[in-house]
Amino acid sequence: MTAVEATCAECGVVWLSPWDIVVRVCVDLQSSASYTFHCPECGLLAAKPANDHMVDFLTSIGASLEAWYLPEELREPRPDGAPINHDDLLDFHLLLQGKDWFERLEGLVAGGDDLRGRPESQRGGWSQFPRDWRSRSFRRGPRYGL
Repeated sequence: MTAVEATCAECGVVWLSPWDIVVRVCVDLQSSASYTFHCPECGLLAAKPANDHMVDFLTSIGASLEAWYLPEELREPRPDGAPINHDDLLDFHLLLQGKDWFERLEGLVAGGDDLRGRPESQRGGWSQFPRDWRSRSFRRGPRYGL
């Protein structure tokens, strides 16, 4: 019986049978291959990169071969426009505070509503929370001597 020497991050050198090894090859990126195994001593799953020679050797002695593809989302066209920034996240957070957030979000997706025109989305503007960073009293500093 053939035994393969591999290295576990916890246990060090371990010996495996070819049936304990799974070789994974990305069909879209031929240069991307790896092999995985569960350590026979600690049970930890280990993944190691593999070159073409290792893939040929491991599959020739009986290791199983698993082909996989990149996700389809990577092939989708990227939308035009600026990347999301902190102001966009804050505007979205404020959008979720209202009871009609879903309807407003549908309007944004359809292109009807624009958050930038709303007073709560402008820095230093109105806020429904009195101690929010956008409120004027908070920007002036805390009040002492209640």
